[in-house]
Amino acid sequence: MRLTSGLITSRSLLLLLLPAALGGCLYGFAGGGLPPSIKTVALLPFDNQTAEPTLTQEVASSVREALERRLGLRQASQGQADALVRGTIVRYEPDLPVQYTGEEDRTVNVTRRQVQITVSVEILDQKRGKPIWQNTGLLVKGDYDPGQEQQGRQRALDDLVTNIVEGAQSQW
Repeated sequence: MRLTSGLITSRSLLLLLLPAALGGCLYGFAGGGLPPSIKTVALLPFDNQTAEPTLTQEVASSVREALERRLGLRQASQGQADALVRGTIVRYEPDLPVQYTGEEDRTVNVTRRQVQITVSVEILDQKRGKPIWQNTGLLVKGDYDPGQEQQGRQRALDDLVTNIVEGAQSQW
């Protein structure tokens, strides 16, 4: 009798768990990423409100590469593109000290510096006339050793494109 009741209990448990296990195999996320209609993009030159003129080209180059390689979008003219990317470089701080050492003679040495770039960015769905993603006041940073500002700038630009790609892909 005990064997039969144990067998019935095991079968009952199996029958209860089987639909849950099979249902779990069908579970998945929907949404995210750019709308399926977005295949092409026009990258407009970013307005540059800083005193660093080369920043406009560096931002454009980094963002263009990310749009093509990481989001899989093709470049198109403004009139033909499914989406527009536009923005403004609001602030550029190239030489912020972030790490110091003190000496016995009370001198302070800066051992690490940081580039900070503040931008406003928008990706606009041209057909719908609505933003896909936008961020105003996006602050990106890049640390560097003294004398290596370009390295810090590149790290900040990498941070910028990561924010744009993740922002575009996070649409639920």
